Amino acid sequence: MRPSGRGAVTLLIDDLWYECRIKDEAIEKTVQEFGGAQAVSTLDVQVLNDRVLRDILGIENVRTSSAIDFVGGSRGLEGLVKRCSEDCLAAFCMHPVSIDQLLDVADAGLNMPPKSTWFEPKPRSGFVVRVFDE
Repeated sequence: MRPSGRGAVTLLIDDLWYECRIKDEAIEKTVQEFGGAQAVSTLDVQVLNDRVLRDILGIENVRTSSAIDFVGGSRGLEGLVKRCSEDCLAAFCMHPVSIDQLLDVADAGLNMPPKSTWFEPKPRSGFVVRVFDE
């Protein structure tokens, strides 16, 4: 089940999908920890990383932890369901980061959270070019 929009995350456990809404308090706590870097701290994926994966599940570093894995966007929901049926207990599905959110993070000189910028088709050049208004 895809999230209904920004501020929502879907969770697959025991073959059942649940939609979880991100509370304003969770976003505010994440913003405080980032020292006001709202471009990143208000992203759904950052709130999930901090409030759920770290605070509840104890996963300190999503890049290096063996307790978490990522399913690429091209595999879709079927990829999440397949992994849960094979070797995982739960799966989260995130609403995609918008181009405006991505540009806000870049303009602030910050980095996107891990695995939050999957997009297809992949550009052949390996980078994205932004046109600036003169």
